[in-house]
Amino acid sequence: MTATKIDSASGVAIPTTAILELTYKCNHKCKFCSCPWEATAEGHTKYEKGSEMTFEEWKRALDILASMGVKNISISGGEALMCEHLLPILDYIRSRDMFNRGGRIVIISNGLLMNDDYLKAFKKYDVHLSMSLPGIESFKYHTGVDNAKGVLYWFERAKKIGLHTTVNVTVTKQNYHELFTTLAMGLISGADTILLNRFLPGGRGLTYIDDLMLDSEQLQGMLDIAEDVLIHSNKVGAVGTEFPKCVINDYERYKRLRVGTMCSAAKEFFVVDPSGIIRTCNHSPRKVGHIFSDPIIFDAEYWNIFQNRAYIPTECTSCSDLSYCDCGCREAACIAKGNVCALDPCIDKVNIKK
Repeated sequence: MTATKIDSASGVAIPTTAILELTYKCNHKCKFCSCPWEATAEGHTKYEKGSEMTFEEWKRALDILASMGVKNISISGGEALMCEHLLPILDYIRSRDMFNRGGRIVIISNGLLMNDDYLKAFKKYDVHLSMSLPGIESFKYHTGVDNAKGVLYWFERAKKIGLHTTVNVTVTKQNYHELFTTLAMGLISGADTILLNRFLPGGRGLTYIDDLMLDSEQLQGMLDIAEDVLIHSNKVGAVGTEFPKCVINDYERYKRLRVGTMCSAAKEFFVVDPSGIIRTCNHSPRKVGHIFSDPIIFDAEYWNIFQNRAYIPTECTSCSDLSYCDCGCREAACIAKGNVCALDPCIDKVNIKK
């Protein structure tokens, strides 16, 4: 991790990538949505939304991020295209010297409001566009909107103007059966690469765990299917959420699909929500700071659990792979079991290495 030490009162290091959640608003109702403010399941603390920042406040926030050495920006929501400040924010980011020194901008969108003007702007600002495609036949089931063809269309349009894109698929029990088709259609339509995410409990998804959670066979299968699609298409891809190494049968099999086993939260990236609240990752409901507070990380104790890898489950401490495995998603463990040091929900205790 390349980071800059900030205020001596906190002593924490800030990663070089920030995820900016520009708005709480979204025009999808995804069953798998992990945005913490969408959590309504009984027994889980409600994430209180603040007032969304104005364009002037986002400019101030970006100045602070740049001064701390942040170079890469990922923009999401909610739905990023529902933020009226999106294009002015992109313009401001590219106007900053510190963001232009090799910095990358990624926009994550569901594609429903996409148009040619947005694509041209993204090309102008050298943006990498990632669009969600959670199935073809099952698209409406997952999102509440029938727009799979629309997403594929915008991949085609993006390719025509030379805009680099990723097809982003959250894999669930309900779209697993068509995963090969979904990934293939995204790439055929023009996406340059794939990003695979397993369903994780969190946000609205807490209500649909039984319907969406993959079993151990499907977890292995999603990796194998993605690798096969990438071999056939001569493309590369990645898994967005870390996997516990013990649930993967043959880790060395994946030559085109990058499967991470280390948690990047608070080490490689962090999140700023629409009101300026800082969290360790987009999956986390825990508020650890605010972009305008001094220091910006006011819960350094929790932040440093991630910085120092002080979250390893007791069951995993004797594993021979521990030096390069964080035992799965730590925030998913915390959400599902109330403890950041708990086992990832996908781990079967019988598979843990001794």
